[in-house]
Amino acid sequence: MSETGGRKRGSFFDDLAGVAGGAFSALAGARTEMEAAVRAQIDAAVQRLELVKREDLDAAMEVARRAREAQEALEARVAALEAKLAALTPAASAMAAGEAIQPPEAAGTTAAAAAADPGPPPEAGRG
Repeated sequence: MSETGGRKRGSFFDDLAGVAGGAFSALAGARTEMEAAVRAQIDAAVQRLELVKREDLDAAMEVARRAREAQEALEARVAALEAKLAALTPAASAMAAGEAIQPPEAAGTTAAAAAADPGPPPEAGRG
């Protein structure tokens, strides 16, 4: 009878190990499902808060850095062109300084002289 009892006892432990293994696999499946549910809740919260992913932030920072470098290069180029233009003509330097450029006086007469001298009198009717 010890043989039969041994088989029952071995079978009992095999059954117990099978039940425990099933319970562990069920717990592992539940864990996986819980992780997926928590991850979905976190993703939904991130979307509600309008948070961005690190990769997106890094990409935006790189675009901003390049734009800043381009702006600085263009500012330097404009300054160099303004300096070159100012060296070429004094009128251009007045424009760069924001001063109004006055037109040259016509034929060497001033505006006051032109107003004082009305010009030749109109001819009287010739006959």
